[in-house]
Amino acid sequence: MTGSDMTAADAAATSGAGRGPAPAGSVIEVFLACLRLGLTSFGGPIAHLGYYRSEFVVRRRWLDEHSFADLVGLCQFLPGPASTQTCFSIGLLRAGYAGGLAAWAGFALPSALLLTLFAFGAGHLHGAAWGGLLHGLQVVAVAVVAQAVWSMARNLCPDRPRAGIAVCATLITLSAPTAIGQIAAILFGTLAGLVLLRKVESAPPASPVAFPIPPRAGVIALGLFAFLLVGLPLLAAAVPNHALAMIAAFYRSGALVFGGGHVVLPLLQAAVVGPGWIGNSTFLAGYGAAQAVPGPIFTFAAYLGATMGPAPNGWLGAALCLVAIFLPGLLLVTGMLPFWDRLRRRRKVQAAMRGVNAAVVGLLLAALYTPVWTSAILGAKDFALALLAFALLAVWRLPSWVVVLVAALGGAGLALI
Repeated sequence: MTGSDMTAADAAATSGAGRGPAPAGSVIEVFLACLRLGLTSFGGPIAHLGYYRSEFVVRRRWLDEHSFADLVGLCQFLPGPASTQTCFSIGLLRAGYAGGLAAWAGFALPSALLLTLFAFGAGHLHGAAWGGLLHGLQVVAVAVVAQAVWSMARNLCPDRPRAGIAVCATLITLSAPTAIGQIAAILFGTLAGLVLLRKVESAPPASPVAFPIPPRAGVIALGLFAFLLVGLPLLAAAVPNHALAMIAAFYRSGALVFGGGHVVLPLLQAAVVGPGWIGNSTFLAGYGAAQAVPGPIFTFAAYLGATMGPAPNGWLGAALCLVAIFLPGLLLVTGMLPFWDRLRRRRKVQAAMRGVNAAVVGLLLAALYTPVWTSAILGAKDFALALLAFALLAVWRLPSWVVVLVAALGGAGLALI
């Protein structure tokens, strides 16, 4: 586009490059825009960011390229669901706090609703074909996690020190297959990054953006995040109530996820399968189904809340688990927005995050072995189906929902043979 071709609207959208987003819009406008993405955004967090850029930077011009890059950088830096945090931040910057909540609801609720309905159906259907279909969903989880490990390892472990951190994190996680082992692996990655990765070159930060959130609001959000992270487990231990224990477990899982939505798998498996709230086969069937719906993988929590044996379950359990797992990520991004520009320029912070990202690869590799592989691959036929699903994802690059459908039908067919 030449200067003579630029309209007044285009000029307004680009003249503030590096200084922030476009003027505020309505909450309804934000909700409808994000609902459209929540109904159509297949492909995982990286694909979601591509949809966001097309919708919010190119089509609607709510953000310029620099502002969008800053938001993506922040949400990749923080624990939590990066794509949902980015969507929430765009809604917040566009229409205030209500806009942020509207963006989250529009993007997350469609897949949460679909997975909750699947949970109700999964509990009432029986027979060899249905059992085979559910097992096919368990098998496709092997392919999905394997592809995630492969892709993340290539991007996050490009050298020997980071590959070594990933291997050590895998060993730590397998040696202590609980939430304690997972936290220890992340802490190890942080310290190893500070020691080994300080001299790794990184791209210079993008232009600064003035986020319209006062520092006091950021401090309150960060304080609330920390208070709930520490206080919920203590309250759940002091008061023998399953609802409190459930909220504490899902909040902790959402607070410790680095590197993308698939990393929530081992955290949730330890949180709900370990105590016996749900069976491992039911857990993996839901995780497989979560690959076939649009939107964030964190909405898998709605399925778990609806299917867990102890009450509350059903719709109430789905709602509680959904809010609990998303809340820490949304509090963190709200708290960090006023301080991000200064923090991301520090070499120690960059080094620590490189170590954490490498440890995340190890965490996911451990999850690929157990519970994913050990629970789903029971024979040569299962291995063949998983290999086919992996090839369709990684080599032919078919949409994830197509691969899930193929694996589910393949599982049903194998059960009838």
